[in-house]
Amino acid sequence: MVRTFLTLAALSCVAAACVCVGKARQTSYAVSTERDLIFSHRKHLQRPGTGCADCHELALMSTSAAETLVPLERTCLRCHNGARAPQDCALCHKAPDRARSTAPERRSFRFNHKLHLGFGNIAPALARAVDSGRYLGLPGDMRRHLNSDNPCLACHRGVAETDLATSQHLPRMADCLVCHSKVDPPFSCTYCHTEDARLKPASHTSGFVDLHSNHRAVPDKTACKVCHGVKFTCMGCH
Repeated sequence: MVRTFLTLAALSCVAAACVCVGKARQTSYAVSTERDLIFSHRKHLQRPGTGCADCHELALMSTSAAETLVPLERTCLRCHNGARAPQDCALCHKAPDRARSTAPERRSFRFNHKLHLGFGNIAPALARAVDSGRYLGLPGDMRRHLNSDNPCLACHRGVAETDLATSQHLPRMADCLVCHSKVDPPFSCTYCHTEDARLKPASHTSGFVDLHSNHRAVPDKTACKVCHGVKFTCMGCH
């Protein structure tokens, strides 16, 4: 088994998950909705010798965020073969008879897992950014997750403590900016985001143009740093 040293990476699609592994109904590769799925990352990662890449091995060679990295059915069947672990559709699906395939969500960003895996565990770099105040976002409780030697958990924090992981366990943009520190909107946006990405926040209405420079209207500009950096000018947007 590949140890936990390797990455969990497939969480970019983990709100979806594996397909039916039962004897009666073995479907082709599909993506199930979060509402349909029963799965516990916590319980699986508690098993001795079980690592993230045991199920998410496709992430190790992935070079595009457009790739679907959820485990294939045959991955589940390596353990759920009826001998080592139960082989039953209802074990993973709330309603096996109504489980259906859905297209994975279209990604509005670029990411190369294989390239980033070559850098090793980035948790220490994130921890230093939080401790020094250079983290361009609200860190919340992320610092407590950055003492692990599992490089997966540096970006996919909290997965080892949860059952079904969701988009809440994806990396934050502020994580990326710890290394990709040159923020020069709108020119630097397309380095990671696709051309058709909708990056304008819902709060940026027509009235926001007149109000955003007013300290009373927008008293905390911490969230602005993620898109605009620390030293940004009017020309960066206008």
